[in-house]
Amino acid sequence: MQKIKSLMTRQGPKSPQESLSDLSPVENIRIPSKEELREMREQPIDPQAEQEIINSIEDVYFSNDSFDIVQHELEKLPPVLNLQEIEEYRDKLKKQQAAVSKKVADLILEKQPSYVKELDRVTSLQANLQLGAVICTNARRQLGFAKEDFTQASLGLLANQRKRQLLTGLLKSLRTIKTLQRTDVRLSEMLEEEDYPGAIQLCLECQKAASTFKHYSCISELNSKLQDTLEQIEEQLDVALSKTCKSFDINHYTKVQQAYTLLGKTQTAMDQLHMHFTQAIHNTVFQVVLGYVELCAGNADTKFQKMQYKDLCTHITLDSYIPCLSDLCKALWEVMLSYHRTMEWHEEHDNEETVPASDGSSTDGTEESNFDRSYVKKKLEHGLTRIWQDVQLKAKAYLLGTDMSNFKYDDFIFVLDIISRLMQVGEEFCGSKSEVLQESIKKQSVNYFKNYHRTRLEELRMFLENETWELCPVKSNFSIVQLHEFKFMGQSRSPSVSPSKHASTASTATMSLFEQYHNGGNPFEMQTDSKDDETEDVLASNGYESDELEKCAYQDYDSDSDVPEELKRDYVDEQTGDAPVKSVSRDTLRSRKKSDYSLNKVNAPILTNTTLNVIRLVGKYMQMMNILKPIAFDVIHCMSQLFDYYLYAVYTFFGRNDMQVPNPSVSVPGKEQSTSRQTTVCSYESSGLGLISSRLRTTLNRIQEGLIDLEAAPETTGSHVAGEERKEKVPSPHLSQLVVLTASGTLYGLAERVVATESLVFLAEQFECLQPHLDTMIPAAKKPFLQQFYSQTVSTTSELRKPIYWIVAAKAIDYEQMLLLMAGVKWDIKEIMSQHNIYVDVLLKEFEQFNKRLGDVSRQVRIPLPVSNVLWEHCIRLANRTLVEGYANVKKCSNEGRALMQLDFQQFLMKLEKLTDIRPIPDKEFVETYIKAYYLTENDMEQFIKNHREYSTKQLTNLVSVCLGSHINKKARQKLLAAIDDIDRPKR
Repeated sequence: MQKIKSLMTRQGPKSPQESLSDLSPVENIRIPSKEELREMREQPIDPQAEQEIINSIEDVYFSNDSFDIVQHELEKLPPVLNLQEIEEYRDKLKKQQAAVSKKVADLILEKQPSYVKELDRVTSLQANLQLGAVICTNARRQLGFAKEDFTQASLGLLANQRKRQLLTGLLKSLRTIKTLQRTDVRLSEMLEEEDYPGAIQLCLECQKAASTFKHYSCISELNSKLQDTLEQIEEQLDVALSKTCKSFDINHYTKVQQAYTLLGKTQTAMDQLHMHFTQAIHNTVFQVVLGYVELCAGNADTKFQKMQYKDLCTHITLDSYIPCLSDLCKALWEVMLSYHRTMEWHEEHDNEETVPASDGSSTDGTEESNFDRSYVKKKLEHGLTRIWQDVQLKAKAYLLGTDMSNFKYDDFIFVLDIISRLMQVGEEFCGSKSEVLQESIKKQSVNYFKNYHRTRLEELRMFLENETWELCPVKSNFSIVQLHEFKFMGQSRSPSVSPSKHASTASTATMSLFEQYHNGGNPFEMQTDSKDDETEDVLASNGYESDELEKCAYQDYDSDSDVPEELKRDYVDEQTGDAPVKSVSRDTLRSRKKSDYSLNKVNAPILTNTTLNVIRLVGKYMQMMNILKPIAFDVIHCMSQLFDYYLYAVYTFFGRNDMQVPNPSVSVPGKEQSTSRQTTVCSYESSGLGLISSRLRTTLNRIQEGLIDLEAAPETTGSHVAGEERKEKVPSPHLSQLVVLTASGTLYGLAERVVATESLVFLAEQFECLQPHLDTMIPAAKKPFLQQFYSQTVSTTSELRKPIYWIVAAKAIDYEQMLLLMAGVKWDIKEIMSQHNIYVDVLLKEFEQFNKRLGDVSRQVRIPLPVSNVLWEHCIRLANRTLVEGYANVKKCSNEGRALMQLDFQQFLMKLEKLTDIRPIPDKEFVETYIKAYYLTENDMEQFIKNHREYSTKQLTNLVSVCLGSHINKKARQKLLAAIDDIDRPKR
């Protein structure tokens, strides 16, 4: 069609006959008949209109010969046919067809001369072909003569030579076939030698050779046999691959990987390897547990072999639990170590192949190799998590298969240590936090720890009830890190560890377990700690570090040359951290017998056997917490209960003021005066001297409500809820009957009070030292509990000294006798006296006796400076308040009598300052202000009443009645008494 279109556009003087001769017979065009040509000529011709019609024809009609015109026109029909439109369109097509036909006819007529000329050329060509046929016939005849005379005779020799060469090649093929038939034996030998790459290489070469000679019938059988052999090699290769899961050997694994590479099954090998590792984990743990179960069962019954692993774990006995767990972890470690070494092998192998691959010319092979390495790397990395998950599930089933609540503490700690090491392996293996193991061991630990803690609290109560509060002699350098229970803390911070040991420890810590045990060994080997360096001997001989110090202890302080250098230095109390004395002269050192009854024991800590037991218990709790961090809060909470119970027991034994105020033996006329004497000491306590602080009181109430079982009524204990609450509580302890606190000769058990109180203070100091370590262990959400425990409980320990030693101070001095003696003094004298009253001497003798008794007690137990200060402060305060109470009982008093009061008090202060180092004297202003108040005017007295609320109503009333009563009117006196009453009203 394109040729027709081109012909229509060309112009030339060619006739129609020539045009027809130019057309190819392939182009199937219908030539118009003579009648049609005549009709077309007869039609009027408008060249321009005709050309427009031809141009209006669609281009698709001229595209190619295979174009289906009918189909094209049918597809153009609209969905709804209109006869008129169709007829109009048909007429248009007819006009186009007529225009094309006329154009074609014109072109044919123009080509007519060319057609005639070409026909002549065809006739000439036909004649030439006939001549060529005759020449060929003659040539074939001549070739036949040459074949008979030359080829059959001369070329026969060449044919025989060719046949000889073919037979020689056949002989070579037969020899190759013979060699192929003997390769079976060599393949078996190579498999026995575990030369898998060589066997596969040989087998593949044989297969290649067999395919070359497959046209022989014997070779077809050999080819199938080689295929069976190759499959057998793959099976043995899979077995060899499975062996690497339990014991990795680099040479063995290299051969296996080379073999799989030759087979082109590197990816398949990885899939099989992970399946073998999973199977190895299951088989290994099952066999370990089965061995222990059958060993403990003691019979040959094989029913255990049919059990599931989870059920099998429930048959482990308590005696075999730890050895089995250790062997279980060892076996799992071997599997994980093999996997770790497998990954290392692939990393090294990939690095070695990367360098030559960059210089290679085979792009396709390099891309395929890179794809395989990428697949293997991803598969191995993904397998880390899967394998560790399988290990966790096996360990979890074993852990939860036995109830460990009745384990011994050391055994349970050993279990925790093994699981902690296993979790460390998991973290280094795949970065896992081992949530499954943590949850399992947490469940067992909480169950165990609750039972353990409940038993320990009962033991602590038994210790406290049998404690005689005698001093437990320890060395002066005693530290909790010397105890075996705190060994895990002492190794990292003890200064006695050599630098080389520190360096080795640090280097070991930086190495992972897989690096440490890469060439052998196992991190789960059961190690027995040597007893040589287990703990330092913390007990001192008879409470002294040496015989020389013991000798010095009982020498007189006045022999200055015999005083050890430790006491010549600035004194700092180890328990309280009080500031040291700035300068220590010999006089001060001699006077220390009055203020510090230390007995020259190098200030060794004061503690009891119960205190040591609590400290050791705290160390055990911290061991458990250090190994198992998920229950850190539960452990710290229980540690706080140990301290709470100890504090509550000390307060219950020694801090409660249950004494009865002794009635004066001397009867004094006047009921009102006798009553006041009986309530004097109690009034001192109510004034705040003997009361515990509000913070300490809150702490004691909290302990009593949350920890102490007060033996509720039977109707309340019957309920389940009450029973559960009481299960968590401990009965209140009772003081041992061997401890006597009522004997005046021992200062009402002062030695026992000192040991109990100061051992509690020492325990609080140890808790303070442990706070940074505990703070790092407890979860962030629970840190407020720890801070509250330290701020509201541990820090209040020293405040117990006040109520405990107040009881001693209240009984040690006979304040009632002083009141009776003061009541017999005549204060309305007319002359100024130069001699003080006798009650001052009696009171000073009481203080001297008290000082002597303190010295006696100090021979049994060292009395730290803070303790002696508290005792002296209490006694002085009570004495001064007794003086004010005695002055408040005066009915008549003159100015000279007030001067006598000042004289008496100054005499008391002067002598008292020689007995004690406490400066300033406590409540000195309290007495002096009261005495001076007698000289105030009416207006000043009113202001005095408002400003000094520390005095009782009785004392203020006495000032108004005795002092001002003589020179003020009744109305003024009533006004002042009303002011006193207003001050007293809020207290009621």
